[in-house]
Amino acid sequence: MSKTRVGPFRGAPGQERTEETSLRWRRRITAELQRESGGPARAARHGVGRPYHLAGIDWRQMLVERIHDGTRRTWWLPRAVVRLLDAAEHAETRWAHTTRTRRTSPAATEPASRPGRAPAADGRQTTSPEGPTASPRPRPYGRELEGQLYSVLSRKPGTSRRVAEWACAVCGTASAAVLDHCHEHGYVRAPVCQSCNTLERPDHLYSNDIRVANRYTRLFDTDTDDWLRHWHRCPGCRVRTTLPLPHLAAWTAHIACRSLRPTHHASRGRKPCGVLRVSWTGSPQAPRSCLLTVAVDCCPSGEHRVLARVPYREAVERFRIWLAETAPAVAAAAVPDRLDGLPARPRPVIVDTDAEGTALF
Repeated sequence: MSKTRVGPFRGAPGQERTEETSLRWRRRITAELQRESGGPARAARHGVGRPYHLAGIDWRQMLVERIHDGTRRTWWLPRAVVRLLDAAEHAETRWAHTTRTRRTSPAATEPASRPGRAPAADGRQTTSPEGPTASPRPRPYGRELEGQLYSVLSRKPGTSRRVAEWACAVCGTASAAVLDHCHEHGYVRAPVCQSCNTLERPDHLYSNDIRVANRYTRLFDTDTDDWLRHWHRCPGCRVRTTLPLPHLAAWTAHIACRSLRPTHHASRGRKPCGVLRVSWTGSPQAPRSCLLTVAVDCCPSGEHRVLARVPYREAVERFRIWLAETAPAVAAAAVPDRLDGLPARPRPVIVDTDAEGTALF
């Protein structure tokens, strides 16, 4: 392993620890070693078990002492450690400089006059839309990417930059950061922000096991129309009038099996028991053969209490009935005979051996 000399250096002036030079790790190591008359070897014997951390690294454990001409001592560290400490010192220096600048220049956050800023009627400075520092507002998403395959679109150059130009298709306030897509059918849904993408992502415990957390209350109770409309931007889900398997499983546990969940007495009425989970057997590529199992963890009557076992087809039928009652506008646009939203070119399908015909899976 290649090593780099870290000291001592001739002519290095002593420098006190200040806010600007809080790390200066070479001088700190040299000063630490020179304070002990016996050098690194004796210091290691007297400081057994004592950590010498610098930027999270115990440099004493990796320090190597070399003696030249029987008198001159030099100290060396692995090159990778030296580079890491140099990067930490550079980051600390920049942070201290920025902090000092903001402390000494309170007007930095509210400059009196800058290009692109026009004075308002009351004398305050407002940013002009034509100014060079004005950042463009994200434009609303208008279904420009609907019907396209994510595997094709994600390989095109400039896709990430194009996504950032849109506003989130769900909340409509934040700038989009990722391109949400259906993992079953492969179609692009819409550009969404990081927060909405995290909320929409199923809370997998395993690849076929979901914890039905409190956020599903927002997905299926509070903001139902927005999320159902977003999920049905996928042509496959819209034509089949269903949801992707993980979301359908969560809906089955949270909505269809809500009355089956046991409750117990609490300070304010009754409280749902345990943690709701749902798992399935079978392949997501052929979901018609799957069986959904809804259970409660940490139930007093049993560690894992099974509430129901629902076949996939029955879950889909329940969802269609609930969709027509809860979100009629979304259900009207999701009926199977509405094929106008599908791409003009046919997509390859995988045969579902457990059912009649083929499906968009």
